[in-house]
Amino acid sequence: MYLGIDVGTSSVKAVLMNGAGQLADQGSAPLTVERRHPLWSEQDADSWWTATVAAVRALPEKDRKSVQAIGLSGQMHGATLLDGSDKPLRPAILWNDGRSEAECAELERLEPRSRQITGNIAMPGFTAPKLLWVKHHEPEVFAKTKTVLLPKDYVRLKLTGEKAGDMSDNSGTLWLDVGKREWSDAMLKATGLTRSHMPKAVEGSAPTGKLRAEVARELGVPQVVVAGGGGDNAASAVGVGVVAPGQAFLSLGTSGVLFVVTDKFRPNPTKAAHAFCHCLPGVWHQMAVILTAASAIDWVTQLAGYKNVVETVAAAEKRGLNKQTPIYLPYLSGERTPHNDPFARGVFFGLSAETTAADLAYSVLEGVAFAFADGIDVLKEAGSKIGDVTVVGGAARLPYWGPILASALDVPLTYREGGEVGGAFGAARLGRLAATGEDPVKVCTAPKVSRVVEPVPALKEQMAPRRSLFVNLYNNLRTSFREFGQ
Repeated sequence: MYLGIDVGTSSVKAVLMNGAGQLADQGSAPLTVERRHPLWSEQDADSWWTATVAAVRALPEKDRKSVQAIGLSGQMHGATLLDGSDKPLRPAILWNDGRSEAECAELERLEPRSRQITGNIAMPGFTAPKLLWVKHHEPEVFAKTKTVLLPKDYVRLKLTGEKAGDMSDNSGTLWLDVGKREWSDAMLKATGLTRSHMPKAVEGSAPTGKLRAEVARELGVPQVVVAGGGGDNAASAVGVGVVAPGQAFLSLGTSGVLFVVTDKFRPNPTKAAHAFCHCLPGVWHQMAVILTAASAIDWVTQLAGYKNVVETVAAAEKRGLNKQTPIYLPYLSGERTPHNDPFARGVFFGLSAETTAADLAYSVLEGVAFAFADGIDVLKEAGSKIGDVTVVGGAARLPYWGPILASALDVPLTYREGGEVGGAFGAARLGRLAATGEDPVKVCTAPKVSRVVEPVPALKEQMAPRRSLFVNLYNNLRTSFREFGQ
């Protein structure tokens, strides 16, 4: 057995993968988020450890005793500040904390080469601006900070006593020279830190130490090796076999991610694309992130009075695209790629007396697809060659959305069995690689194909002028969004 642990935002998940590479069992334990002030989002770092113990111990005892290795994945960007005794100095500041907008601009002033080094625009979600905020607003905490760890790496510290972080997760800190796959002294200096504050940078498939004896007893697991692991999306990619250049996945969760593996560092920061290291050696990845994906369907379901999302999508399918269908901008929570605009908001354009609830439902499905199309254009602009695209996430179960997405992106979409397991399964695969040294391509295979959805030529033709209007609407409304939000 191989154990994968995913330190998420709402829960810690633990899965067991057997020697045949199949999911054998899984457990989880919940986490809570603290929001003490507007824009703040924090968690007690030690709650990750408590939940990890609970999730692992929920797995069958006999299977835990046969674990050969452990891999880690987790939420990215969270700033966990430790003192000289490796104790947390304050609650961890999470990926979705928005307090450090001013520090983002300051960071790019302090190091003008920031985007070239990191491949990314400085955003409040990243780790480095959070440390500048602490430096300004909690100087006594900053002065006591001896180590900064990401969430899964704090769990690693508890497991092994070692301080290490993998390349994919490190890429989301804005302290990594992503092209060189090493810490950037220039970016650390801009934040008032040095390499001494950072964990050892490792590849995701590399071993990073073994379980401490007392932890092994607590978890009921042998003293096995712990792999470097990966950030949640990179580990998910490993779990669905997206490991070679050109392979990609489309994640239909609350938010949306288009993830493509690249053969080298291919940044496009001006369009708010992320260019990160993959969690396997010698490859990188790009991500286009949209902040509202499946959650837009939940929203229109409630708005239109449907019972559930299945009924909503069925109504959209029956109605279809027609002259009454509005254009929908899906920016309910602002937008990341390509606009980097926290003030952007949702818009229905073209409403009339004849517009029906089913028209709204269809336009939401199409609007999210157009947002993904914006993202794929940004990735291609940066040099990505996109081949097979695997669809993952809970909303992958909505079959009618597939042809709309495929037609908007103009690529075939592949749906696979078990595509919703997530980062924990990829982490288990990374654990296996750390223990055995096997070829990642042989271990990180894609699950069995359940169906392939091709672009629909007639639908592509219908959608083309609507996509142009979609793009123009945002450009025309950008200033108005900012004025409305202030």
